Amino acid sequence: MALKQVSSNKCFEGFQKVFEHDSAELKCKMKFGIYLPPKAETAKCPVLYWLSGLTCTEQNFITKAGFQQAAAEHGLIVVAPDTSPRGCNIEGEDESWDFGTGAGFYVDATEDPWKTNYRMYSYVKDELPKLINANFPTDPERMSVFGHSMGGHGALILALKNPGKYKSVSAFAPICNPVQCQWGKKALGGYLGSDVSKWEAYDATQLVKSYPDSHLDILIDQGKDDQFLSAGQLLPDNFIAACTERKIPVVFRLQQASGFCCPMIGYDHSYFFIATFINDHIKHHAKYLNA
Repeated sequence: MALKQVSSNKCFEGFQKVFEHDSAELKCKMKFGIYLPPKAETAKCPVLYWLSGLTCTEQNFITKAGFQQAAAEHGLIVVAPDTSPRGCNIEGEDESWDFGTGAGFYVDATEDPWKTNYRMYSYVKDELPKLINANFPTDPERMSVFGHSMGGHGALILALKNPGKYKSVSAFAPICNPVQCQWGKKALGGYLGSDVSKWEAYDATQLVKSYPDSHLDILIDQGKDDQFLSAGQLLPDNFIAACTERKIPVVFRLQQASGFCCPMIGYDHSYFFIATFINDHIKHHAKYLNA
C-alpha cells in the first residue's frame, strides 16, 4: 500500500514524520504520525501505538506530548494515527464534537450510515500495524499500546480483546466504562445500535471481567482535577474494582499538585498533564518491549 510522506522533522537524532495513505478499512485517506528513533537506522525496533482522544488528529500527540526524547533513548518507534475517518460525506458526521469526525471511539460500527467507514478498531488492530511493519524497520513481535481519554479506552479494549498481542498497555484519563457514561452511550448507541450487549464488547470494565489470565500489567494516570472525571465520564473506579476482582495488576495513580499553588490546583485532562508523565509511560512500555 502506497505511503505519501507529508512531513519529516529531525528530532533527538531520529525523525518525526507524518504519512498519508488510502485506507481499505475506512474507505478514505488517513494520516498517521511516526517517530523513528536513531536506533531504527541500524536495527529493527519495537512499536508503541498511541491513540488520541476526542477531537484530535495525528498532530496533537506528536506536537504536544514531548515523548520523542524518551522514545529515542529507549529505541521505540511510536505511531500516532488519526482518531476517525474524515471527509466521508456522511450526513451528520460534523454536527458534534463527540460523535462522527474526530470521534471514532475505536469500534467497528454496525449501523448505517457509519458501518462502511467507521471501522477504527480493525484499522488500528490490523490494517495500520501491517502497513507499519511493511514499510518501516519494526519487530512485529514487539508491540504495545497506550492512549488518552477516548484513546485510553481504545488502548484498554485492544489489549483486553487481544490477549498476548500487546506486550503492555497504559492510559491517561481513559474512558473506562463507556456503557455507563454519556459519551459512551451516545457513541456506542450511534455506531452499534440499541443492543447494550454489543456495547459491552468495547467496554474495558466489562472486558476485564472475562480476561483469560493475569499477565497484563496496566498503568493508568488520572488527573485529580480532571473536569471529565468529576462529570462522571471516565469512571476509573469501576474498572479498578473489576481488575481487583479478577486479580489483574493495575497501577492507578491519581495525580494532584503538591507545591506553592494556593488554592491547590491538580492535574486536568489536557496535554500539559500528559506531558508531565509521558516519560513514565514510555519507560513502562520499554520495560516490556525491550525485555
